[in-house]
Amino acid sequence: MSRWALRTTAAVLGALTLMAGCSGGSGGDGDGSDKGRRPDGAKVTIRVPGDAPTISAAVSLARPGDLVLVAPGVYHESVRVDTARITLRGESRQKVVIDGQLRRPNGVVVTAPGVAVENLTVRRNTQNGVLVTGSAAAVTGLPGSGGYDTGDEPVRFLKSFLVSHVTATRNGLYGIYAFSAQNGVIEHSYTSGGADSGIYVGQCRPCRIVVRDNVSELNAVGYENTNAGGDLYVVGNRLVGNRVGLTTNSDHQEKLLPQRDTVVAGNLIADNQQPRTPEQADGGWGIGIGIDGGSENRFIRNRITGNTTVGLMITATADLTADRNRITENTFTANGVDVGWTFSTATRGRGNCLRGNTLRTTVPAGLADSAACPVPATAPTPSGTWRSPTAPAGIPFTDVAAPGPQPQLPRATTTGATVVPDVPALPDTADIRLPSPSLLAAGARVRTS
Repeated sequence: MSRWALRTTAAVLGALTLMAGCSGGSGGDGDGSDKGRRPDGAKVTIRVPGDAPTISAAVSLARPGDLVLVAPGVYHESVRVDTARITLRGESRQKVVIDGQLRRPNGVVVTAPGVAVENLTVRRNTQNGVLVTGSAAAVTGLPGSGGYDTGDEPVRFLKSFLVSHVTATRNGLYGIYAFSAQNGVIEHSYTSGGADSGIYVGQCRPCRIVVRDNVSELNAVGYENTNAGGDLYVVGNRLVGNRVGLTTNSDHQEKLLPQRDTVVAGNLIADNQQPRTPEQADGGWGIGIGIDGGSENRFIRNRITGNTTVGLMITATADLTADRNRITENTFTANGVDVGWTFSTATRGRGNCLRGNTLRTTVPAGLADSAACPVPATAPTPSGTWRSPTAPAGIPFTDVAAPGPQPQLPRATTTGATVVPDVPALPDTADIRLPSPSLLAAGARVRTS
């Protein structure tokens, strides 16, 4: 397809978009059907605004294998990508901004496999910065107000995705939200001001998802994992200065109960009692890691420090136990309680254990000895209580501090479209190191390699 033809088609599409009164739009039909004549297999770069006036218009022109490359600017639209295997990339992570103006629910919605979203900023959406999903209900935000209660909708997975070098800030629910999706990677991204959580992975099994080398701060929760597990790796992230650093839980609002089988390794989880943040829905405050009805998870070589309530806690929902979680080779320092297990109902956990951790305090006392791995899978988990500091009132997500510059995607303007694998390479936990104390310095980034 000639560049002149691209410009002509894009101009018509852009005019129709503006006449409709909405600067966002839908992507293609998802089947790679004819979108202009070009040699079979040819891949093109569609530039915004050079070849199309809006990002949505450019996405509607793209065919599988194409790159949509966006020039610096503030784009007031919601972009839906429903054509497989295209790359949406900003020329500058800081200067390419998709701004929801507190009127649009989502910045970018991905509903097709093999899509990469790279090197841009999404901000001020009423729900999500980037949503990757196979759920039609989640796209519409119904029937649950946040899009995560999907009613009677059958589970349908989106297969394969990449979110890389994205800044998602001051969004009304989640910064980066992978729901009913599999075989993906969320990496090198920054999230802040998420009124629910910065990064969220929900309703997948087996997930085959890697969440790595991200920074999540000033959110209600840095990273949240609900009803998700099976080859799900949360590794090498910096979860610092939220209200709660990380949660892994079971929730009846989503399908695929219960949550189980996630690996959390090599993360820095620190100082999660930042008052200038949105309030956490359950009132959580000063918590590094919270396990609520999650089972068979592994927590390996994380540095968990400075969380005023508790470094890692295990509890259960009214009817879902927290069983066989393994906490090994982590370093706990300067937490209110390093490890605490507490159950407010008759529902109790079984088979939870610790081994090789550096820690000072546990509730109940002596867990390092009495619950040392291995323990029988049916061994009752003891319970205790501790005093928690009172959480201060939160602030609106719109008032959270704006982020500073973040690292750029290398060669963003000179390389072609990104090929997203059908299944990502999964990390070997033996190669994941404990983060250095030097990484507590402001702005330091954790790396898994």
